[in-house]
Amino acid sequence: MEPTDPKSSRRGRPAHSPGGIALSSGCAAFGFGCAALVAAAGILGATAASAAELAPHDMILLDRLTWGINASSAAHLQAIGTERWLTEQLHPAANAALPDGVRSQIEVMADVHKLPFDILAAFESQAKSANQVADPDQKKAAQQVYQQAMNDRGKQAASRTVLRALYAPDQLRERMAWFWFNHFNVHQYKANIRILVGDYEDRAIRAHALGKFRDLLVATLHHPAMLRYLDNTDNAAGHLNENYAREIMELHTMGVGSGYTQADVEALARILTGVGIDVKPEDPKLKPELQSQLVREGAFEFNPARHDYGDKTFLGHAIRGRGLAEVEEAIDILVHHPATTTHLSKQIATYFVSDNPPDALVQKMAQTFKSTDGDIAAVLSAMVHAPEFTASLKPGVKFKDPVHYVFSAVRLAYDGKMILNTQPIQNWLNRLGEGLFNHETPDGYAMTSASWNGPGQMTLRFEIARQIGSGSAGLFKPDVPDAVDQPAFPLIQNSLYFNGLRQTLGPTTLAALDQAISPQDWNTLFLSSPEFMR
Repeated sequence: MEPTDPKSSRRGRPAHSPGGIALSSGCAAFGFGCAALVAAAGILGATAASAAELAPHDMILLDRLTWGINASSAAHLQAIGTERWLTEQLHPAANAALPDGVRSQIEVMADVHKLPFDILAAFESQAKSANQVADPDQKKAAQQVYQQAMNDRGKQAASRTVLRALYAPDQLRERMAWFWFNHFNVHQYKANIRILVGDYEDRAIRAHALGKFRDLLVATLHHPAMLRYLDNTDNAAGHLNENYAREIMELHTMGVGSGYTQADVEALARILTGVGIDVKPEDPKLKPELQSQLVREGAFEFNPARHDYGDKTFLGHAIRGRGLAEVEEAIDILVHHPATTTHLSKQIATYFVSDNPPDALVQKMAQTFKSTDGDIAAVLSAMVHAPEFTASLKPGVKFKDPVHYVFSAVRLAYDGKMILNTQPIQNWLNRLGEGLFNHETPDGYAMTSASWNGPGQMTLRFEIARQIGSGSAGLFKPDVPDAVDQPAFPLIQNSLYFNGLRQTLGPTTLAALDQAISPQDWNTLFLSSPEFMR
């Protein structure tokens, strides 16, 4: 399945402000393809002077492997050195400590510590109760409450993603959590996946984002969000549903055009029969000879009564019909297939290096994938230490998709001040066409520049840059009734900028910045500049 590019034409337009003429003319003057180092210009406060001593290579490296350079991350890298910083990022603590303010925001979210079985059971009970209400008006009200509760869970899951992206010390893991979620995409608005998407990202994706790929693939296969999204809950002997089997090969492992056939899709679908979801407290009724084959782990279920026990031939391998063990065997075949190592390595390189990563780099990463049995951190280390990656650490190589753009702008502008409301950020991403958990089809969002650099996209980015650069835009007003806004103003034009980063900007950008008639205008022009887009 080829990625579906979001529409680049949007309704947004630059809003007028006291400096509106300067802003509009400056934005129009910007071309694209200039230096990337300007992203470091937001290093603030006491660390600015010392951070200015970071080598350009390290500044770009930091901006490339995190959700955006800022004062604290630049100071930390400088304090411990590049290699130690890379080791920290590639091998972070299992539960890297979030700032207290972030942790407290997450801890109060509903269902954040519940397992999928309990979440599903509670919501299915609520839905059943709502549907049994006799009075039509009361029934409608109860159903609306149920829908609102599901919407709230989806927004809270997105909020956790935003908060971790902005403030987690293990930034590379957060970058990879988003990469792998996009790779194993589920759409939150199908059925009741909204209530599961947060757990899916936290337990299935993030927990394995830097581990072994096989563990990650198995975690997604066992999660009810994936099983429901790709309809494997409907896949049973005599009633095959091939959706999940096809996407595992086409998207999750081998890739399009890698040599599998429709017969392989059908064989894998047969292997996956009986893999589904069950939140009933009692076990399904089974024939005595099948009872030992039943597997229930939380909401995951392998029901042998729904499984096709016939023998299969999958990718040239004979697989004897024997139950859930067939799934494990098929996973091993897929994970160790040469096409999988190349497909995944190229996708990771596209995400971090360029739209068309060098073949030599991809092959080095694929070889590491093979030799380490799919160790994701080792593959990333091979990428970062390759000369091809070092050669890519230069101005203008990698264009930011909307998620990277917005996260990097907020990290840069508000480092040291914790946001209290992620809803404006969620809204910006929705408007830019890359809303969290909102991609409908299994292919996920596109990772290449052409999908995100159209004129409509640039107009919207300018408007968002104005909101970020002019004040809080509601980021510091808690999303509760009668909340009081505590706006903050970002000072991006600081000593670091004047001490050297100004020299990294192209003449068009410098001319546009010189037109600014206020700090707000300057911030807006800076955050909407082509250099900051890359």
